[in-house]
Amino acid sequence: MQVQIQALLAAQGGAGVGGEARGSNMGSHMEVAKPAIFKGEAANVGVFIMAYKLYLRMKMRGTSVEEQVQWVLSYVQGGSADVWKENVMEKLESEEVEYESAEEFLTSLKKEFGRGEEESMKAAELRKLEQGGKMMEEFVQEFKRAARGSGYEGRLLVEEFKRGMNGGIRRKLMELENPPTSIEQWYKRATALDRNWRESRREEERLRGKKELGGGALKQEQR
Repeated sequence: MQVQIQALLAAQGGAGVGGEARGSNMGSHMEVAKPAIFKGEAANVGVFIMAYKLYLRMKMRGTSVEEQVQWVLSYVQGGSADVWKENVMEKLESEEVEYESAEEFLTSLKKEFGRGEEESMKAAELRKLEQGGKMMEEFVQEFKRAARGSGYEGRLLVEEFKRGMNGGIRRKLMELENPPTSIEQWYKRATALDRNWRESRREEERLRGKKELGGGALKQEQR
């Protein structure tokens, strides 16, 4: 398989890894940015796949799926990617696996290396969340969605939730004789406290309006 990869690169103009492929079977001669080497970094898998999809579309039209897969594999080098690459090449040689399209191959690559990237994105989203003017029920649902798959759990998850909620509610809960400890307790008690606070405000506004209305009526009678 490695020999086939080298032969394919030579047929494309001897570009080698990191070079630009050339040849009559490469479709458009439009200049396209050279793809970078992929070493298995989760943070780079999305950019890697996007770059290779563009390159395959622009430069490798008319080539077989096998050639496209071999060509992409030639850019997978170093780190944890080497072990995965060797396994894929062995499966291809033994015909244990066969890709129907380069898209299918890139999807399998993303599944292998993209899990850490997704977790990092979820964690970043979680750290940005703040309650602001939202009702606690809404904030809790947003927080749960972001927490799912973020890698946060236990005390760290509780700390992120406390950070994101409004300070007044956080202080009241922490000042209780028996403050919440688990994340579920924080969800439940923060929601109840926020609901009670909002109901209290609505009641105060109602009574204030009633008082103002009564005061106006008294002034009319005194005229």
